Amino acid sequence: MKTTYYLASTLSSTQNIANELHRAGVKDWFIHIISNDESGINKRHLHSSNYLETLDLVRDGVIGAMLGFLIGIIAAGLIAYLQPLGGDLPNVIYFFIIGLVTLFGLWEGGLAGIASKNRKLAEFEQDLADGKHLILIYTTKKNESRIQYIMSHRFPGVKLAARDSHFLNPFSTLEHS
Repeated sequence: MKTTYYLASTLSSTQNIANELHRAGVKDWFIHIISNDESGINKRHLHSSNYLETLDLVRDGVIGAMLGFLIGIIAAGLIAYLQPLGGDLPNVIYFFIIGLVTLFGLWEGGLAGIASKNRKLAEFEQDLADGKHLILIYTTKKNESRIQYIMSHRFPGVKLAARDSHFLNPFSTLEHS
């Protein structure tokens, strides 16, 4: 699933885009609006973005889990080598240590991600501060050309800002148009 990013200058144009995409069969779940005007989005019954889109929860959680996994392997290796608890520990204890430290890393990474904005959206902060609205449209490869056609022919003033192989992939980069 790909994500396309469009910048619209007004909420009414954003509303028109959402309505047109709905008529084309795109469900609300696949259209998310990021804007500093949350009350305007709610009044127009537009589908607002969620925390997974606006915060770095997924990216930092994955990084925390990977670091926790590495630290867990090191800790289990040290316990196996130094044998502070005796030499007859079952292997399940080492797997438990690795799993516990991995989950702790995931938790800590998630907490760090909640405290920071999504890195992919950082370049759009000035546009959002200027009153523009970022429209994220999730689409399958099969429907991508149809949505591009609708956006380019029905809304030529709305700028295609970027594409992403998938928004939730924490390590992908945006392709700028």
